[in-house]
Amino acid sequence: MTATTTLIESLRQVVGEVRHRPIDLAAHANDASHYLLQPQAVVVPDSTAEIAALLQLGVRDRLHLTFRSGGTSLSGQGVSDGVLVDTRRFFRGFEVLDDGRAVRLQPGLIVNEVNARLAPYGRKIGPDPASSAACTIGGVVANNSSGMSCGTEFNTYSTLRSLTFVLASGTVIDTGRPDADDELRHREPELYEGLDRLRRRVTGNAHSVERLRHLFSMKNTMGYGLNSFLDFTRPIDVLAHLLVGSEGTLGFVADVVLETLPVLPHAATSMLVFANTSDATDALPALLDAGAKTLELLDARALVVAQSDPRAPSTVKDLAVDGHAGLLVEFQTATAEELDGVQADAEPVLAQLPLTRDAGLTREPTARASLWALRKGLYTAVAAARPSGTTALLEDISVPVRTLPSTCDGLTELFDRHGYEGSVIFGHAKDGNVHFLVNERFDDPRELERYRVFTDEMVDLVLAQDGTLKAEHGTGRIMTPFVRRQYGDELYGVMQEVKRLADPTGLLNPGIILSDRADAHLTDLKTVPTVDPEVDACVECGYCEPVCPSRRVTTTPRQRIVLRRAAAKDPALAAEIERDYAYEAVDTCAADGMCATACPVRINTGDLMKRLRSERHSDRAQQAGRVVAEHWQGVSGTARVALKLAATVPGLTAAASAAARKVLPTDLVPLYSREVPPGGDTRPDPTYPANPDVVFFPTCLHQVFAPESGDGSAHAFLRLAERVGLVVAVPEGIGQMCCGVPWESKGFTDGSRAMAAGVVDGLWGSTQQGRLPVVVDASSCTHGLEGLAKLLPDDGRVPALRFVDAVSFTAQEILPKLAVGTRASSLTLHPTCSTTHLGIGDDLRLLAEAVADEVVVPKAWGCCGYAGDRGMLHPELTEAATAEQAAEVRAHPTELYASCNRTCEMGISRATGQTYRHVLELLDEVAVPYAGVNTTR
Repeated sequence: MTATTTLIESLRQVVGEVRHRPIDLAAHANDASHYLLQPQAVVVPDSTAEIAALLQLGVRDRLHLTFRSGGTSLSGQGVSDGVLVDTRRFFRGFEVLDDGRAVRLQPGLIVNEVNARLAPYGRKIGPDPASSAACTIGGVVANNSSGMSCGTEFNTYSTLRSLTFVLASGTVIDTGRPDADDELRHREPELYEGLDRLRRRVTGNAHSVERLRHLFSMKNTMGYGLNSFLDFTRPIDVLAHLLVGSEGTLGFVADVVLETLPVLPHAATSMLVFANTSDATDALPALLDAGAKTLELLDARALVVAQSDPRAPSTVKDLAVDGHAGLLVEFQTATAEELDGVQADAEPVLAQLPLTRDAGLTREPTARASLWALRKGLYTAVAAARPSGTTALLEDISVPVRTLPSTCDGLTELFDRHGYEGSVIFGHAKDGNVHFLVNERFDDPRELERYRVFTDEMVDLVLAQDGTLKAEHGTGRIMTPFVRRQYGDELYGVMQEVKRLADPTGLLNPGIILSDRADAHLTDLKTVPTVDPEVDACVECGYCEPVCPSRRVTTTPRQRIVLRRAAAKDPALAAEIERDYAYEAVDTCAADGMCATACPVRINTGDLMKRLRSERHSDRAQQAGRVVAEHWQGVSGTARVALKLAATVPGLTAAASAAARKVLPTDLVPLYSREVPPGGDTRPDPTYPANPDVVFFPTCLHQVFAPESGDGSAHAFLRLAERVGLVVAVPEGIGQMCCGVPWESKGFTDGSRAMAAGVVDGLWGSTQQGRLPVVVDASSCTHGLEGLAKLLPDDGRVPALRFVDAVSFTAQEILPKLAVGTRASSLTLHPTCSTTHLGIGDDLRLLAEAVADEVVVPKAWGCCGYAGDRGMLHPELTEAATAEQAAEVRAHPTELYASCNRTCEMGISRATGQTYRHVLELLDEVAVPYAGVNTTR
């Protein structure tokens, strides 16, 4: 029996899910940092009890355990060559306390998800990291994360009420219990006495007290939070706050209770441009006194990058940048009236600043969003433009605000001297906390030496300014060699003793925060080979993962990419990965493009998966796909008839599809079940009345799959249009037209092009050469038709065609003229991935609100993973993608259920047990003729 086999068997004794295939280990070898370590096993515990048993096993067998949840860590604390413990899937508990003034959270919850659940109470948690859409509570606590607004006042440490921890010994204690201190003394006497002794040692040393007070007056995540010894006296409280920011090296935090903050929904924003960084930082006290909540610094290079953004205001776009600096300032209040007063007081302050040009405050949402896009888009712009094969390193430091100008100047000088072109500096100016981004190639020894020297000189610069080498991102591996230097021997010795007391066997995340290796930051570095043009810009940040429908069943977009990179670097591993990659990555990718909506460099991993599907098809298969496209009217009609027949003998049909799936690839043969609706009716007949207002493109979805009741969204739209007097044309040959998505998603590129060409030919004349808009009654089809330009050469016709989703057209052109009768009491709404891409979520909700008094979008909403027929090919994909949303829907029933795409309606109906219908069908049923419109023309 091998050592690996013994390890796996031991782990299975205490944890239900243990992964150890090569593809699993390679998929988890990366986090968002520039380090890579392949674990020996990945375990997925489902309870605190399993965590405790796992830790006890680890102590017994001298294992190394690393906890990971979101994997957005930038300093290397989320990778391991031991056992990686995935806490994202099951540790998702959420409990509102004190009417929202506090909240109990488990580590698998995402920050934005938490704030969305707190929104009805008008509250949010204090930490607001830039990665809030992907980072989890586990990482926020482990790194003492802060962000743009929270500073040191509202970070995890400062808003902590209590937490439940698991020590390496397996001891579990809830620090919120009245007897928690006594329990710690009874169950862990050596730890208890040691913490009390260390507290006396620290507080009895005047130099230590002074040093800690200074370092923790700034944002500081370097080393352990030894300020705990100054701020608390009971060992239980000291330990609770030491666990915050300990990066999983002292214990596991099973849940945390945080005090919350009020949401300030009203804001006024401006981009202030100064001649230099000194002028910008000199303005900080006046702006803070005026009530500014956020003050974001952009150095001259960052302003140059921002100028390339088409949303940049003229104050930035027209600037001849020469050493300038920008401050993005925002004032926030609870009410509009309060903002009136704050703005009135702030504007004279702004008028006195030495700005290079006037800049007023704006409350307009689009303008404010554009300003914030400049700041948040810096990382995107620089990382996306980096040379292929390089790694983007986003680092952060904090210095006293008075030294911020000289620190920025020093960093700029280092960039120039070491040849780091395109590097930018930006960050949270009011905290003296700035980030800087450099691109490096770690597969070249000369580049690695450059990085080593640069890092040494950067450390010299920051410590000379009496700053801290880590403000937000955690010590991780990248700064472990410099912890002693920042704190000195005495305080470093205290840290070593804290680690020994809490983790005497070195079980937890070894090499993180404390290390004897002077080159720890230069080992286990990640190289990034060029593999696929669709995804080479990926920075492996993990932002894509929370929105991916396959994240709980197979792999995520980040994992699909890192597996391709791992295979490119190791031929032996490539063979192991290839064995499972087809199902784990290619077949179970919904190709819904939701990853692109969250990706900072806008990568749609589905594009790569569709190309890989295409490459699997033989020339004969591609030709067959083209034939189907060229004879779509007959094929779709046959499918409709077959499904109608299947509805009469479902048992026979289900048995036939199951048998076929045993012989043929499951990616080609759908799994038939009773939930699959029968075939629908034919599409509306072509018609071309005189002087049409719009051309209507009724999709084939309701032809192939019958609606739950009535005659479907196409006929509903026609009736709604007729009610308000709109004249609608349906083009000749509509029965042969399709959006092309079925071919594209399966990789039948010849068929996609053939269908696209036929659609353009058919629509060009009926739209009067693009003068009339084309209204489409299914959001996925609208999105697909918008992508025609990718498939065809530009002959001037495709750009001229305007496709509008029926939801948006109805909301903007029909609803204002429509009278509505008796509405339902409540409606649960399921947006789709296509409505997200199209940006029509507000229009969808507007229609739903015309149908029902109360409209609910589940907090756990996400892509259903049905993806055309992908949910029929792989039912496990939809089941996993909808599990949380379905539970929420079942727990809070409503009168009606609506969406805007037939197959999505099928998928979410199957998951929830409720009947979802197109919102246009529901609107049609409550609408009445509008007396003010002549419906005949």
